[in-house]
Amino acid sequence: MSAPAIVVRDLRVVRGGSVVLPDLSAEIDAGAVTGLLGPSGSGKTTLLRSLVGVQVVAGGEVTVLGEPAGSPALRSRVGYVTQAPSVYADLTVRENLRYFGRVLATPPQRVDAVLATVGLGDHADQVVSTLSGGQRARASLATALLNEPELLVLDEPTVGLDPVLRRDLWDTFHRLAETGATLLVSSHVMDEAERCDDLLLLREGRVLAAGTPDELRQRTGTDDLDTAFLRLVERET
Repeated sequence: MSAPAIVVRDLRVVRGGSVVLPDLSAEIDAGAVTGLLGPSGSGKTTLLRSLVGVQVVAGGEVTVLGEPAGSPALRSRVGYVTQAPSVYADLTVRENLRYFGRVLATPPQRVDAVLATVGLGDHADQVVSTLSGGQRARASLATALLNEPELLVLDEPTVGLDPVLRRDLWDTFHRLAETGATLLVSSHVMDEAERCDDLLLLREGRVLAAGTPDELRQRTGTDDLDTAFLRLVERET
């Protein structure tokens, strides 16, 4: 067994005087698509921010790819996509990628490679402001892929997208995992749990359950993951 890509031990985060993550512990396997699922306000974004080193923490340890979260050594190894599109609206997709590629000192040929990966080759010279929501999400993903990161941290990348676009993005995530990348994808939509290799369910800043979809079904005696989540909540309360 390979070492986990992410190890979180007793992570405590306080924001605005409120405890958002009270001593959370979890592990994320390498080379898989792990879904971080839970209702809005459960602490998903705070956890993701902690993993990429942009969140002030009150205690605990977060290790990412064998290094402390936020270490300079991780900057070229971790890709992070926020909920809001992280590309310039007045530039074309290709211009955005060329710009970020120069910032990251990646080979120019990576631009065409990531355009193909996210399926935006036909829209490469289109201004971002004219793209659909799903296309903008894929453009943001493309910028995160320029450095060929070992770990991709994606904060609700499919929110607001139609079912076809959501399916296409999840297909892309799994293709990336097949090349050896580790992906942590947050969502508050439980039907997306079916698309994950592993699941980490959050509620009120705590890990409600972790495991594969099949393991959570067996644990709760149901074939429906939405019902499984509700049963886990009932058991906790």
